[in-house]
Amino acid sequence: MKNIATLTLFVLLINTFCYGQNPYKYSKPKDLDDGWKTAHLSLQNVDTTKIYQLFEQIHNGKNRLHSVLLVKNDQIIIEEYFNDHFSNKQHDLRSTTKSIRSILLGIAIDKGFIDSIDDPISKYLKNPVPTKNLDKRKDKITIRHLLTMSPGFDCNDWDKKSKGQEDKVYKKRDWLQYTLNLPMVNEPGAVSNYCSMGVVLLVEIISQASKMTIDKFSEQYLFNPLGITNISWGHTSDKKVIPSGKRLYMTSRDMAKIGQLILNNGKWNDKQIVSEKWIEESTTPKTKITGIDYGYLWWNIPFKINEKVIISKTATGNGGQYIMIFPKLNMVAVFTGGAYNSQEDKFPFAIMKNIFLPTFINEK
Repeated sequence: MKNIATLTLFVLLINTFCYGQNPYKYSKPKDLDDGWKTAHLSLQNVDTTKIYQLFEQIHNGKNRLHSVLLVKNDQIIIEEYFNDHFSNKQHDLRSTTKSIRSILLGIAIDKGFIDSIDDPISKYLKNPVPTKNLDKRKDKITIRHLLTMSPGFDCNDWDKKSKGQEDKVYKKRDWLQYTLNLPMVNEPGAVSNYCSMGVVLLVEIISQASKMTIDKFSEQYLFNPLGITNISWGHTSDKKVIPSGKRLYMTSRDMAKIGQLILNNGKWNDKQIVSEKWIEESTTPKTKITGIDYGYLWWNIPFKINEKVIISKTATGNGGQYIMIFPKLNMVAVFTGGAYNSQEDKFPFAIMKNIFLPTFINEK
């Protein structure tokens, strides 16, 4: 997470909303026959005072939150929508899609489409191939390097001078060819920089290896088994975007299913969707990006609560799209928002740190 250290600034936001005239009324999340069980918050044996205060302030104040869901012990206990959003409305996941792509790669390995993440990308990516800035180091780039954002390309989304910065690539006609033609600036595996185009290459590898576009692959092997149908793939670019470059649009309840899949070590309703080994491996730190632990397209975000450190396995997206998994608490939190390119998109971290985590750590 870029600049996550600034989230302390947003701790203050919780106390700066003005109390409105409309008191918050909690409602048990609805049973929608979508595979989710729901439960009333009052059954959790916790002090709900701070939670009620939080939502009263959010509903009556100005903010760019779109949804907040909390799953505890396999049941949705909190489901709130704001700013004209609702339960069956799809939301642009932005880079949260990257973490779901990590799951898809695990499935591709489980199904035998890909042999090993230590294979060179050239084993599967037959077209295109590099035609410029030819460098022997490119032959060493493996799938693992794409997963840890360390292919060595001049590709850093958080450096406007980088030739592979995503906004620059979006203006190009052929994203794959342009990325493969980037100059090498590091040995593969040496340095991790946030590189969205490397993940696009990863998705193209899944597609070419399976001979399926990513939407068809994910539908057959991930979304159908999870009972997820209200999805689409798209992009904000006004140019034609290849399937491997598109990102997901999903509902908050379905985002929570992704979180629950991780929490349950790859299982949904006792069916193994992706191997437990892959879930463990992909969500365990392998490198650091801007000083924060990073696995295979999953962040490990630490929260310090009452001298305890609680780790969240986290998918993040610009604007405030988050799937946070807390294995020690058997809990999943989902947030969506519209704070694009703004540090206000870190507000959910303040909610977790100051409201939800203290509440459930002190569970009676």
